[in-house]
Amino acid sequence: MCSRYARQVRKCERAAQRVPRSPIPQVGRRDVIAERQNHRVAKRVSRWQLRGPGGLLADDGLAGLTAWRATRGLIRILLFRVYRLRATDQERLRESGPLIYAPVHRSHLDGPLIGGLTQRRVRYLGKEELFHPKPLGWFMRSIGTFPVRRGEADLDAMRAALGLLQGGAAMLVFPEGTRQPSDEIGTVFDGTAWLSAKSGAPVLPVGIAGTREAMPSGAKFPKRTQVAIVVGEPLAAPTGPDGGRARRPDMTAWTATLRAALEDCQRRARALANQPGRARTPMRDLVP
Repeated sequence: MCSRYARQVRKCERAAQRVPRSPIPQVGRRDVIAERQNHRVAKRVSRWQLRGPGGLLADDGLAGLTAWRATRGLIRILLFRVYRLRATDQERLRESGPLIYAPVHRSHLDGPLIGGLTQRRVRYLGKEELFHPKPLGWFMRSIGTFPVRRGEADLDAMRAALGLLQGGAAMLVFPEGTRQPSDEIGTVFDGTAWLSAKSGAPVLPVGIAGTREAMPSGAKFPKRTQVAIVVGEPLAAPTGPDGGRARRPDMTAWTATLRAALEDCQRRARALANQPGRARTPMRDLVP
C-alpha cells in the first residue's frame, strides 16, 4: 500500500511540474482576410490622421496643401489680371534649393504677388497678430506663414526660419522690415544677411512698383493700378575675407550691397510700370 501510494504521489508531482501545452490555433481563410483588412485600415488611419504633422487637417497636410493651392490660384486669376502685372526675370524665383526672396515692402500685396509667380511653397515671416483667432492662424500657416513678434528680437522665429532654409525651403524676408511710404529704400537691417550667412542660401533682390498706390498703408480695400515686378540677380551668401565665417563688418558690407541692388531693382520696376499702354506680361510667362 505504501509503495502504491508513493507512486501515485510522485505521479501527481510530475503532472504538476509539467508545463501545459497551449492549443494550436486553427486559422481559417476568413481570419486571414480579416487580419489583412485590419492592417490596411490601421495603416491608412495612421497616414491620414486628423491632427499632428502631416495629418489630414494639419496645416502641412492635405487640407493645408489644398488651401495653399487654392489661394495661389486665386492670386493668379484675380490679382495678376486686375493689376495687369508686368514682370521681368521672374524665372529666377523658381530655382530649387534654399533661396531667400528679398523684396522691397510697400503694401500687403507684395508677398502674395511674389508667391504667385513661383510653383514653390514660399515661407513668410508674419506678425503674430495675424494668427488670431485659431482658424485664421491655421490658414496663415497653410499658405506658408509663421509668426514673429514685432518690436523685439524674436530669436525663436529666426531659428525657425533658419531651420526651414537648411531644409531647402524658399523664404520671403522684407529687408526693410516694414512698409515704406515711397520708392526710396528705407533702412535695410542685417537679418537677411544673418539668415543667408548661416544657411548659405543665395538672396534675390526684388523691386515692386504700383502696390503702394494699389493698397497703401491703412487702406482696407485695394484699387486697380499698374503693378510691375523686377527680380534682380542672386547675391551669394556673405562670407569672411578668406571665404570663412562672416563677421559683423562682413554682414554690414553685404547689407550695403543688398541695398544697392534693391535700389536698382526698384528703379527698373518703376520704369516698367510707367511704360505707356495697358499691356501686361502674358499669363504663360507668369505662371510656371
